[in-house]
Amino acid sequence: MEEYKAHPKVTIGHIHLTVTNMEKALRFYRDLLGFEIQQEMTNAVFLSAGGYHHTIGLNTWSEPGARKPEHGHIGLYHFAILYPNRKELAKVLKRLLEFKYPIQGVSDHGVSESIYLHDPDGNGVELYVDREKDKWPKDKKGSLNMHTKALDVNSLLKEANA
Repeated sequence: MEEYKAHPKVTIGHIHLTVTNMEKALRFYRDLLGFEIQQEMTNAVFLSAGGYHHTIGLNTWSEPGARKPEHGHIGLYHFAILYPNRKELAKVLKRLLEFKYPIQGVSDHGVSESIYLHDPDGNGVELYVDREKDKWPKDKKGSLNMHTKALDVNSLLKEANA
């Protein structure tokens, strides 16, 4: 079989999540993270930043009382929201802290800086910013050398007010 590689500009277009409670989900994605509603339908809401048709779709199409996936089972581990720069990531971190929203972790991966949390339905969410590609850590052979180190939160938060 001939090797196939996806075009380098291919990206993930959006995520669509089934939620148990639309108002709780909207308080998280709209009110806390700042995504704007683009369209509301019966049992579905589509949100984005900057007027895109939708980055996040939320729905309550499951039967009433549908169970959340249990931790440790197969399914979505997390999805990631890429911020355009470090200042914007700092602003959302500051907001999370001001609202005392639980944060599961923060990491410096060399290629990126990340904040990890869960939405009201327990879906893993990563908020992150990429470093410039020429600053990504490489080993002696030139291969990518990602890592997980402590994120300098104080340095990041200074960006929010800069």
